[in-house]
Amino acid sequence: MQTARTRIGIIGAGPAGLMLSHLLHLAGIDNVILENRSRDYVENRIRAGILEYEVAELMRQTGIGERMDSEGSRHDGTNFLVDGQLTHVDFFKLTGKHVMLYSQHEVVRDLIAARLAAHGEIVFEAADVAVHDFASDKPFITYKQAGAEHRLDCDIIAGCDGFHGICRPAFPDNMIVEYDREYPFGWLGILAEAPPSNDELIYASHKNGFALLSMRSPTISRLYLQSAPDEPIENWPDERIWEELALRLGHDGFSLNTGKIFQKGVTAMRSYVAEPMQTGRLFLAGDAAHIVPPTGAKGLNSAIADVAILARAIESHIKRQDDTALTNYTATCLRRIWKIERFSWWMTSMMHKFDDHTPFDKRMQTAELDYIMNSPAGQVTLAENYVGLPLY
Repeated sequence: MQTARTRIGIIGAGPAGLMLSHLLHLAGIDNVILENRSRDYVENRIRAGILEYEVAELMRQTGIGERMDSEGSRHDGTNFLVDGQLTHVDFFKLTGKHVMLYSQHEVVRDLIAARLAAHGEIVFEAADVAVHDFASDKPFITYKQAGAEHRLDCDIIAGCDGFHGICRPAFPDNMIVEYDREYPFGWLGILAEAPPSNDELIYASHKNGFALLSMRSPTISRLYLQSAPDEPIENWPDERIWEELALRLGHDGFSLNTGKIFQKGVTAMRSYVAEPMQTGRLFLAGDAAHIVPPTGAKGLNSAIADVAILARAIESHIKRQDDTALTNYTATCLRRIWKIERFSWWMTSMMHKFDDHTPFDKRMQTAELDYIMNSPAGQVTLAENYVGLPLY
């Protein structure tokens, strides 16, 4: 078995693991990332596209925002379509902040390029990854690559390996308390070779169900339809998708641009939080610890917030021998995470059709939408949460 050593062992080369590695490098703390997939896979995994204001600022401040600013798109607001009536919510006017439309896989590409340019070590296609002795001050990770066995000794292990990763299940039995909600619907998402039909997103509440108009570039549209969580994709031929999108997104003066659909799939919706996010020298971040429905565009952003907090805590531990921030990592993260969970749950509950809603429930949903669409105070609350809470 080949043995190596680093200060911080990071499992997962998604946005959380890569950003943590980048922030630690800038602080002069050596680290190694282990990723079970190939570089090509992680760089082309299509996910979220909205970056909160402070996440975009963090990218700029740490030297990886140039391509985001040149190829991404600044959005100063968004749109809500309710019963055919379109309402624009002006984030910049209400909060002085904006969001950036820049796909997650582009963020990943930028972070990988930055880490490799700085001679950072990312081990792709690491198989059989396992964490050991994290209850002690000498944790280590084992893995295989190209058939060879490896051991990585480290001071701290960061589990940034997603909901289905190996780090959360490694916690001691009965230690983690799970808070979970599965929604009775999913999102049928498509990518299409079609110019976006609007310059900003449109969130639509319709009697047939939710719809979302988004985009990935000036020539690529990203669109979603509420569907059953286990909907067979063959039930949705392209023609039916375009017809239903046109119906749910239709309003005065609107014309839906169509084109070749080159990707489609159904994503189930859930809210999930695991507490605590740490045990010994093992710390969880991002989807390894919490999941949100995509309605509020918070998945990537909450992962970046976690590792921003963790990086500062690790720096304090290593450079100042102060463990206060590490000890309080779970509490610091969860205070923010539960606000993110609340906002994502609220957006989901407000915008989607629920088959089990009583007449009273439907009236409450209508009243909530009416308040948000017509109250300046309600719109400030929505805008403040959408552009993002402070990272720390």
